[in-house]
Amino acid sequence: MKSSVSEDLGCRRGDFSRKHYGSVELLISSDADGAIQRAGRFRVENGSSDENATALPGTWRRTDVHLENPEYHTRWYFKYFLGQVHQNYIGNDAEKSPFFLSVTLSDQNNQRVPQYRAILWRKTGTQKICLPYSPTKTLSVKSILSAMNLDKFEKGPREIFHPEIQKDLLVLEEQEGSVNFKFGVLFAKDGQLTDDDMFSNEIGSDAFQKFLNLLGDTITLKGWTGYRGGLDTKNDTTGIHSVYTIYQGHEIMFHVSTMLPYSKENKQQVERKRHIGNDIVTIVFQEGEEPSPAFKPSMIRSHFTHIFALVRYDQQNDNYRLKIFSEESVPLFGPPLPSPPVFTDHQEFRDFLLVKLINGEKATLETPTFAQKRRRTLDMLIRSLYQDLMPDLHKNMLNRRSFSDVLPESPKSARKKEEARQAEFVRIGQALKLKSIVRGDAPSSLVASGICKKEPWEPQCFCSNFPHEAVCADPWGQALLVSTDAGVLLVDDDLPSVPVFDRTLPVKQMHVLEVLDLLILRADKGKDARLFVFRLSAVQRGVEGKAVRGKCDCRENKLEKTKGCHLYAINTHHSRELRVVVAIRNKLLLITRKHSKPSGVTSAPLLSPLSESPVEEFQYIREICLSDSPVVMTLVDGPTEESDNLICVAYRHQFDVVNESTGEAFRLHHVEANRVHFVAAIDVYEDGEAGLLLCYNYSCIYKKVCPFNGGSFLVQPSASDFQFCWNQAPCAIVCAFPYLLAFTTDSMEIRLVVNGNLVHTAVVPQLQLVASRSDIYFTATASVNEVSSGGSSKGASAHNSPQTPPGRDAPVFPSSLGEGEIQSKNLYKIPLRNLVGRSIERPLKSPLVSKVITPPTSIGIGIAAIPVTHSLSLSRMEIKEIASRTRRELLGLSDESGPRSEGAPRPKAKARKRLEENQGGPKPGTVRSTSSDRITSGSLESPSTCEPSAEGRSAGSDQDPVAERAGSPVWARSPFQLTASSDEDIIDLK
Repeated sequence: MKSSVSEDLGCRRGDFSRKHYGSVELLISSDADGAIQRAGRFRVENGSSDENATALPGTWRRTDVHLENPEYHTRWYFKYFLGQVHQNYIGNDAEKSPFFLSVTLSDQNNQRVPQYRAILWRKTGTQKICLPYSPTKTLSVKSILSAMNLDKFEKGPREIFHPEIQKDLLVLEEQEGSVNFKFGVLFAKDGQLTDDDMFSNEIGSDAFQKFLNLLGDTITLKGWTGYRGGLDTKNDTTGIHSVYTIYQGHEIMFHVSTMLPYSKENKQQVERKRHIGNDIVTIVFQEGEEPSPAFKPSMIRSHFTHIFALVRYDQQNDNYRLKIFSEESVPLFGPPLPSPPVFTDHQEFRDFLLVKLINGEKATLETPTFAQKRRRTLDMLIRSLYQDLMPDLHKNMLNRRSFSDVLPESPKSARKKEEARQAEFVRIGQALKLKSIVRGDAPSSLVASGICKKEPWEPQCFCSNFPHEAVCADPWGQALLVSTDAGVLLVDDDLPSVPVFDRTLPVKQMHVLEVLDLLILRADKGKDARLFVFRLSAVQRGVEGKAVRGKCDCRENKLEKTKGCHLYAINTHHSRELRVVVAIRNKLLLITRKHSKPSGVTSAPLLSPLSESPVEEFQYIREICLSDSPVVMTLVDGPTEESDNLICVAYRHQFDVVNESTGEAFRLHHVEANRVHFVAAIDVYEDGEAGLLLCYNYSCIYKKVCPFNGGSFLVQPSASDFQFCWNQAPCAIVCAFPYLLAFTTDSMEIRLVVNGNLVHTAVVPQLQLVASRSDIYFTATASVNEVSSGGSSKGASAHNSPQTPPGRDAPVFPSSLGEGEIQSKNLYKIPLRNLVGRSIERPLKSPLVSKVITPPTSIGIGIAAIPVTHSLSLSRMEIKEIASRTRRELLGLSDESGPRSEGAPRPKAKARKRLEENQGGPKPGTVRSTSSDRITSGSLESPSTCEPSAEGRSAGSDQDPVAERAGSPVWARSPFQLTASSDEDIIDLK
């Protein structure tokens, strides 16, 4: 059975193929004399199996073109420490290897989100973490090192008072890689087979010149004061001109073969090869629409170049075709090429190409060859710095306290002396920061195209001023079923919440399965915890009849044998049967529900002959005993759905996988840490094989699990395994391919599934994830009072500080709450279709919306059946093509889809208008939710929904006129606007 819900879960779950990033091939080619050359093993990305496939204009709209591990998020010492009061420590680990630790208190958002940031420099690399701030509890150096898994060291770390230490630590951070890049650009005529021929091209073609103009500006080298990329800017020995550009704060110098010195006597053109051959990344612009033979990396003799970008220009269709060759040791990097890899929009092609090349060079620095060199350099610098500081141990330059508290303020004793030292410390740090900025070696912010780019994780305000504490939730059509301290409520935008269950049923987990007409709840209150199952259609009838159920009304909905359960999990793809695993202390109960026929959910309330309670449809299968009580549990569907289904459980210091059929447990991963906080185990299927993302503490590890010897499972390291660390310990993690979203108490950290690279971090006060099985819902604090566009005095005074790189706009900080002001929480929604780039259909409309026009009632039902209209800039055929291409690329699904449910989404504008009329006008300060106007949100809907609304305007337009007239600020429409601040990107969710 194929359903839109299962497709939703497929996107959430993360079915993907690494083949989107190219397959590794042993490339062999022949030179001009016919001699066979081995090019080595390269990963080839062409975006499509059919390289000659033609592209349809306007069929590629992607939002996943991101700089990975961007410097404005990763260069912490420059951004948060340098020029600010902070503390630096020195010590030796258990192996007598020196390390340095820097700690600062980031006063984020005008003390609304204060947090500690810590950087640990060791010979093995750099580690960065955020720790929560508590005004009543000081943070010790020992606890910081323990959070970084450094529990044993030779002596207690000592604080470094010397202000010049900032210069040395800045040098350590610069070992992470340059913020500026140099890329080679090689012009190749049609039919040229060797690098001697390519480097001997004295001039390029008109198409090549057009491509260079697209890349950047032609500059005169003599007297050039910007980033020079190794070129001579005094005596013209490396040419007279070159091509240069700045992209999102990165200076890029292109080594263009036709602009470098040419020699008629030197056939090998050593002067040109000296620059391009020593570039990690080289663009090969090959003339001809169908060049033969095809380009191979063996044509370029270089031991240093790891990535080749083959560019071809089709003059007849005015588009560019791209192909990427990466040496096999280079880790996967994005963005993945579209299918077919043809770009009709030249500016879009430029953005894609530059992001791909920057990400590629960063990925190359992680290869064993480069990583070993960087670690040797880092080790040498750390040891040298340690030896320089050793004589100061007895000269009072180092603090002798073993574990001094990291305090936001200086101690009262010797205050004047300490204040003078801190002033000198800050002065030297700001001078170093200003010098780095002037020199062009400073990480900058999002500029140019990046600052106005709409990101797929930007949320919509789903419900403003939500007055309850949310425990858990799950989407029901276009509404949200939320368990709160006041009971279970049905929330639909800013309409009044409708009670479904009262507070006597304290729900801790829930699943709304619309296709199966089921609602599953875990009501947990001590020993009387139970699992309840309800017919969703019966619950909907109760909502329409304003009947609120209590615990006493749900006796017949209890599942047998589930008393005392503290956790349960269901399978995400229930094509044959629904499986439920219930954890009761250290026992697992496997329960299944077989459904004989799919029933249309929309007709269930009127036509279903089934009983009110579906308990009899569930059957107990078996019991499995574990060695301990599970904390995290995830069901992993096997490819055959017979005897290869798995249960991943986390307890003690380990993750195990358990065979559902035999109950046999296999060790998946052992956690080497004193204290373990398990977060999640997420099933991510790669090319049809089971894989798991194991998340605990600050760590996230990817493991493959393969069937082995009939019923057993082979768990062993593989080449596809990878590991990374979050900057802040997450409370919850959501997978929506290609993204991983980590939710902490005050921030959202977004990384890529394929390699764990960071793409964005946002500070969100009092953040709490409440639902993520399809669309992502979370609550966050927002103050009621409006904030002026000028921000606070602190935010304004930060403009002229040397810590703010040039080209950045003024940060706008909301003022802290004053006396008498109150804080409220809003419910926000990140649509799944925005993240995965495909259309998501709902089998049910909102349970608060009836099918026919009826008079409005007090609970807000009876809304006219008018389809939602989206703001479209593409034709319907193009929209269909986008949806089908994205579906094939991400999930490998066919273009055929099941019949659309009659419960299409309805607009809520008319109901809101009627409600406001009945209540005497709109609520003051209410944030109106509008559909996102990005193409992946609006235009990927089924064309059947794209009919004009009765209101005569688009529901997906940029602005809501009513909200504008009411004085709603900009953040009411897009609370995740990227800020060009030198501080962390603050999200004001008002």
